[in-house]
Amino acid sequence: MNAPQRLGLYGGGLAALFAASFAVAGAVVPEASVVAWSAAAGADGPDGMEMAGGDAGHGDTGGEAPAGAHGPDGAGPAPVRGLSLEQDGLLLSPVTVPDEVGERGTLSFVITRADGAAVTEFATEHDKELHLVVVRSDGERFRHVHPTMSPDGVWSMPWTWDEAGTYRVLADFVPEATGENLTLGRTVDVAGRFDVRPATAVSASDTTDGYTATLTGDLSASGESTLTATVTRDGEPVTDLEPYLGAFGHLVALRAGDLAYLHVHPEGHEPEPGAVSGPDVTFRTEAPTPGRYLLYLDFKVDGDVHTARFVLDTEGRG
Repeated sequence: MNAPQRLGLYGGGLAALFAASFAVAGAVVPEASVVAWSAAAGADGPDGMEMAGGDAGHGDTGGEAPAGAHGPDGAGPAPVRGLSLEQDGLLLSPVTVPDEVGERGTLSFVITRADGAAVTEFATEHDKELHLVVVRSDGERFRHVHPTMSPDGVWSMPWTWDEAGTYRVLADFVPEATGENLTLGRTVDVAGRFDVRPATAVSASDTTDGYTATLTGDLSASGESTLTATVTRDGEPVTDLEPYLGAFGHLVALRAGDLAYLHVHPEGHEPEPGAVSGPDVTFRTEAPTPGRYLLYLDFKVDGDVHTARFVLDTEGRG
């Protein structure tokens, strides 16, 4: 065998070896970890480098992020949250609920650590230690509520189902130990017949309890979006919006299809108690993927909380 032939076989062997190594690495090391290491690398050198430290790979993500999506700074993936019942060593227990429509009972659950111990210390975010969103798989029967926690870590509140169906229960919270926002989700089934009513058309305006809320702005999957909700009544601007959950409005956004939970930030400083505002409330968010999203606006007037619903497609919906 001549030298060129020997070199060719040697090079081919190296290529096969590298291919096998990458295949093994992909099987042993989760892709999310590789992404986190790659993002952290280069910030500091090997001497005392902060590998995936601080907010790298965490921050407000609270879940997986699909390739191709970008975060608020355009440099990282947009957050996708609420698709898993476990993350970062914390677990959402099975959710106890009434079995039938109309049955009065209790909704309850526990956030536990990997060893099964209940988490009992939570940071306050948007005026509450835990936000609970319950919504049917078609986007109907949306409820944003705030259960209370017992000393042993059991979150609970009175509960009655209005309609049957498959529901997602999404717990949004910040453990005091980490200071990182998480959203964990479980699915519960309520037996009985029901009419599925998925969103079939885009709607940027909704009337509820005599108030009309209109959403302006484009939802983008390639960068941060600014959305402004304007509240009117009988055609006149509502200027007495009251603070609710640390802002003059609270917006929840869910991806149609899997009800992935998007983090939405209200603009401006937290209002002082007794302050009023309106008719506009502005929010910042980003869609992790192109497609359709369901948005729910909570706003408060005269001590009552009202919820308006919107359906938006991203620009250049995929």
